[in-house]
Amino acid sequence: MSDTIKILAIGDVVGRPGRQVLKDKLQGIIDTHRIGMVIVNGENAAGGKSITPDIVQEFLSAGVDCITTGNHIWDNQEVMKIIDSEPALLRPANYPAGVRGHGWHIIERKGFSVCIINLQGRLFMEPIDCPFQKFDAIYKEVKDKAPIIIVDLHAEATSEKKAFGWHVDGRASAVFGTHTHVMTADEDILPGGTGYITDIGMTGSFDSVIGINKENSVKRFLTFTRVKFEVAEKNCKINAVVFEITKAGKTEKVTRVIA
Repeated sequence: MSDTIKILAIGDVVGRPGRQVLKDKLQGIIDTHRIGMVIVNGENAAGGKSITPDIVQEFLSAGVDCITTGNHIWDNQEVMKIIDSEPALLRPANYPAGVRGHGWHIIERKGFSVCIINLQGRLFMEPIDCPFQKFDAIYKEVKDKAPIIIVDLHAEATSEKKAFGWHVDGRASAVFGTHTHVMTADEDILPGGTGYITDIGMTGSFDSVIGINKENSVKRFLTFTRVKFEVAEKNCKINAVVFEITKAGKTEKVTRVIA
């Protein structure tokens, strides 16, 4: 039995083109990197906004173990049919008390106990509960159940993600940012053993503006008028990161993947 597990975190899947490239390439990535667990951010999977029960099952059937989301989780009411019942589907844990769904999930895999926590930032986003304090509360609850703790921080501001990484260093095994759809090149292992990257990018069309039709996006910036929201389809790729983590919950290696 291995002393480490490789966890693949895949950037925001954008629409049908993103889902298709994920379906086409995921198994190859799993085989090449000897992946033991797969986390996907699916908040843009249904036409660029939210996710549906059918897409959740599509992801799970393709080999995904946990689906994180973000602020767009509420944009398609179909998701409410499973938001409470599907343990592998997360919404940010720092929404106020009483909001439906759940924000963390523990998975047992080949002798490893892994807790995935989904959080959302507040700078330039909705002023929901503090993600720093929410992590502290969840950590107290799960630290004795799962030595490996992975955090998807769905946030806009680089500074907030960086500060969060330092806040959880030595407690979280890995922190990866989502939301901006642009992969950063600052992958690192912090002094306490926490693997970190500010943003893991997106899965979808790169002949686009963060996954959306580029002509319409440019028109919006030129005219500041309403334009049709269309998911782009060409030159699709997967952006992801592999964290290699010990049973003690320390990251040994962080590898960016573009496929």
